[in-house]
Amino acid sequence: MNESFPKAHLESLWAPWRVEYLQAEKPAGDFLTAAAQATNDADHLVITRRKTSFLIMNAFPYSSGHLMAVPYRKVSGMDDLTDDEILDIWKLCVHAQTLLKHCVKAQGFNVGCNLGSAAGAGVADHLHVHIVPRWAGDSNFMTTIGEARVLPEGLRPLYDRLVAAQQSLAA
Repeated sequence: MNESFPKAHLESLWAPWRVEYLQAEKPAGDFLTAAAQATNDADHLVITRRKTSFLIMNAFPYSSGHLMAVPYRKVSGMDDLTDDEILDIWKLCVHAQTLLKHCVKAQGFNVGCNLGSAAGAGVADHLHVHIVPRWAGDSNFMTTIGEARVLPEGLRPLYDRLVAAQQSLAA
């Protein structure tokens, strides 16, 4: 068997827990707008809601616990946000870090926005701030050489833990 190293293609890993997401009915249009308007937070992985913005899990996470702070209003630029939205979004970023330190023992965070499709925004017309938990040594061979990402926990179990932690921390 003659394989090149590093491999020129992405390997597949068995992740049977993903079937829950793959079999779920996908909302038409912008999933962030759908989540903003929804009343069934668990179905949309919405962790918490504030007056102008909400915190949601990323359904295609970079790492377990990848969350997003999103305004209810569909705006594409930071200069389109109101002062109340800016405050709510940043408070949600702080809240997300608190939850992730508690639930997944995050040791650090990448927090930021991809503004516009040229910057890699998946939903370019609905601004959102990514809160990605990080750990010492989490960029291991799987991502850097193996071209695969390992996510150790399913979306729904982690969602349930985040909501429970939120309730516990509020008490």
